[in-house]
Amino acid sequence: MADHNRVARQDLWIGHQPAAQLRQVEARADPLGNRGEPVKPAGEQMGALPCPQASERRIKRPDRVVVGTQDERAQAVMRDLYRPLSLNETPIVFTGRRTSELIKYAANAFLAMKITFINEMADLCEKVGADVQSVAKGIGLDKRIGSKFLNAGPGYGGSCFPKDTIALVKTAQQYGAPTRLIETTVEVNTARKKAMATKVADAIGSTDLTGKTIGVLGVTFKPNTDDMRDAPSLDILPALQAMGAKVQAFDPEGAKEAAHMLEGVEFKAGAYEAAEDADALVILTEWDQFRALDLDRVKSLLKAPVVVDLRNVYKPAEMVRYGFTYASIGRSECFS
Repeated sequence: MADHNRVARQDLWIGHQPAAQLRQVEARADPLGNRGEPVKPAGEQMGALPCPQASERRIKRPDRVVVGTQDERAQAVMRDLYRPLSLNETPIVFTGRRTSELIKYAANAFLAMKITFINEMADLCEKVGADVQSVAKGIGLDKRIGSKFLNAGPGYGGSCFPKDTIALVKTAQQYGAPTRLIETTVEVNTARKKAMATKVADAIGSTDLTGKTIGVLGVTFKPNTDDMRDAPSLDILPALQAMGAKVQAFDPEGAKEAAHMLEGVEFKAGAYEAAEDADALVILTEWDQFRALDLDRVKSLLKAPVVVDLRNVYKPAEMVRYGFTYASIGRSECFS
């Protein structure tokens, strides 16, 4: 490993932004833009590897490792680097740089498309009286489809899916091979996030929310993070404000970051404070603490017992039993 460390430090570039920085390195290693193995200038001995950001869990227990290089020195370094994963029999795939980048984009675009698909099925379920969670379970048991990324909600967000779907669309258009499915996925997801404000207004009974207060639980794009990148809240909360509503919100970790991005939103110290004197309570991020709310207390704090559950945290029958007017995703339009 000692020799490889020297190579890794001096001759191997590992970047966290493959779409942009990798191309800068490729320009040095392959100034003529050759499609095969790069032709390095005299004296230039550089390998380049994209290394996308990932969580600790995904780094330690990945489904696979894709390495974008055909340089034998770089491959040797990466085999040593990922040798501990051999205990888990993790597949390591070596391929060309452009192919590895496309694998990353295509994987995230496919998952974004899967989320968008179940969201559209949720809309249909509401119209025909079906239950999207049962639909998701029924199709997810098919091993060809799988159960992951079939949770209907307000639309995808975060650091990867929005960025990678758009990058794939733009790249495909640039090369004259448009990806219509992904183009539509981006369009449908953008429209869906904006439409969630209308869903809240429908539960209240008016698109004019002047004088109304909306309590919001969760603003980050997913739980257990303070990440606000492309979070659905960035579309939904301003849309509610545009209808005239006052918005008060609570997020266990994201409030500090969100305060800079959501002008006019009043951030509260807790979930019950966000519900106090609100004309409706919206569950926007499925933090664990929102799954076990004291529903009697919530009802007593709300000005009107209206809950709009955009993550399907609660069961409709339970919410009706507590006396709420309850709207959720893909489980009939509204229960009361």
